[in-house]
Amino acid sequence: MTAIKPPFNFATATAKVRAAEDAWNSRDPETVSLAYSPDSEWRNRDQFLQGRDQIREFLAGKWERELDYRLVKSLWSYSENRIGVRFQYEYHDADGQWFRAYGNELWEFDEAGLMRRREASINDVPIPADQRRFHWPTSGPRPLMHAGIPEVA
Repeated sequence: MTAIKPPFNFATATAKVRAAEDAWNSRDPETVSLAYSPDSEWRNRDQFLQGRDQIREFLAGKWERELDYRLVKSLWSYSENRIGVRFQYEYHDADGQWFRAYGNELWEFDEAGLMRRREASINDVPIPADQRRFHWPTSGPRPLMHAGIPEVA
């Protein structure tokens, strides 16, 4: 994922977003954490994290609670070293209740292509299992033929 470096254009920003989506869908905290600078700063909902160790720990806990996690990201905007993303993901809890999370992220990258800042605003909505949109196997990335994020609903 760090092979894609600023300054961004439409093609590289789009590729960066898809690479991030694929990494997060791996649900591997170690792999995902390597996309962030060693001193990366995060705001995730009401949590503030700094550095790869905290990011790795946060992600490990997230994917222990958010079962059968599937994520779709979409490029919203970009500039030289920043990208704005909207996303949706689905998961269920240990009791079997499904959720769809809607959110936006603001990303800032260093010259090596590592994310040095991430700010995420996220809302979870309980959904019935029959309203799920993301059904690909959890062992890999979103299939290329999957449409991505539908209109907000």
